[in-house]
Amino acid sequence: MLSDSQSDVDRVYAEGRWEALCANVALYPHVVGIENFDRHAESLRDVEVAFSTWGMPELVDAHLDRMPSLRALFYAAGSVQSFARPFLARDIAVVSAWAANAVPVAEFALGQVLLACKGYFRNERACRDAELRHAGTAFKGAGVFGETVGLIGVGMIGRALCRLLKPFNLKVIGHDPYLEPAVAEALGIEWVDLPDVFSRAYVVSNHLPNIPSTRGLLDGSLFARMRSDATFINTGRGAQVVERDLIAVLAVRPDLTALLDVTWPEPPEKESPLYALPNVSLSAHIAGSINDEVVRMADYVLEEYGRWDRGEDLLYAVSPDMLETMA
Repeated sequence: MLSDSQSDVDRVYAEGRWEALCANVALYPHVVGIENFDRHAESLRDVEVAFSTWGMPELVDAHLDRMPSLRALFYAAGSVQSFARPFLARDIAVVSAWAANAVPVAEFALGQVLLACKGYFRNERACRDAELRHAGTAFKGAGVFGETVGLIGVGMIGRALCRLLKPFNLKVIGHDPYLEPAVAEALGIEWVDLPDVFSRAYVVSNHLPNIPSTRGLLDGSLFARMRSDATFINTGRGAQVVERDLIAVLAVRPDLTALLDVTWPEPPEKESPLYALPNVSLSAHIAGSINDEVVRMADYVLEEYGRWDRGEDLLYAVSPDMLETMA
């Protein structure tokens, strides 16, 4: 097990997952990270398969030279951007449980989309005012029937959200430069330009990967185009939003609502206007796998290891090309 965090290993491989792993492989009995790598290096020479989760050490060539038998790394968490390239350069398979982590993010976004269509967040704010509540004038949204939801980024999370939205009578539009027309058609998404997502959708949900080309992509010119009473949801990454622009638009558009599970920096600086704006709802990056949900990531890598061991095609292997577009 490769990790700099014993506590994360204990959390993710909990509830019988560690025992299941030990029943399937001859697992080296120590968790190895950067600090203790040299102490264990000689014992790692014959290791063919490594498992990990959050806390995966950023091993470089000097480390991998001392693991000459390594053939595959199974990572029970999401993004592999920080460590995958040296492995892939040596044709070591890298498997990620990003699909498992997409499940709770899509579920979280679904809940927010449905509540936003009902106008819940603005209604809840209004209902704190006793006069508005008793006058019966608290805001009500368009409702969950026939409205338009816009997705920015239609990767693993965006596609999972599309599937969750199918039972509802909602039109889904989306923008993703890497989305193939056949995939969009199969998902029931109308591909549109990025500005059109903001001008047409009642709810805009961001699921872009955190790569250089997406940082600062969502700026004031887009937020200013949003429909009356619209909602912006961000479960992607905070750095994709030009935060000062979003704040400026929200300050003059009290009809808009921003639901921000991610910000940049994270958390927002103590003096950030985001804390005071009434039409901003902040959460502490809870959309991804938390608490009871984290063991699902171990389930995915255990299943994927079984495929690898049987010589079957892998479902969640990461390629160098994928690193250019995935979170």
